[in-house]
Amino acid sequence: MKKLLAVIALQLLLAELVVGVTQSVAVTCEPTQLMSCLKPILNGTPPPSKCCRKLKEQKPCMCRYLKDPSLAKYVKSPGAKKVAKACHVTVPKCKS
Repeated sequence: MKKLLAVIALQLLLAELVVGVTQSVAVTCEPTQLMSCLKPILNGTPPPSKCCRKLKEQKPCMCRYLKDPSLAKYVKSPGAKKVAKACHVTVPKCKS
C-alpha cells in the first residue's frame, strides 16, 4: 500500500511539472498582447481585468521588453508600476 501511494504521489508530481513546463512554453512574447494596459499606464486609470490577465501571462517576457528601448520606457514608467501593483504582478529582476 505504501509503495502504491508513493507511485501515485510521484505521478502527481510529474504531472504538475509537465503542466508547469507546458504553460511556460505556451507564452508568446507579443507586446501587443498588453494593449489593454496602455490607457491605464498612460492615464493612471485602473486596469481592466483583461490587462491584469495579459500582464500575468506576459510576465516571463518582461526582461525582453525591458531590453527593448522602444518598450522599456513603458515598462519602467510610474504608470506601469502602478498597473503592475494593481494587478498584483511583480516585474522580475533581469540580468543584464
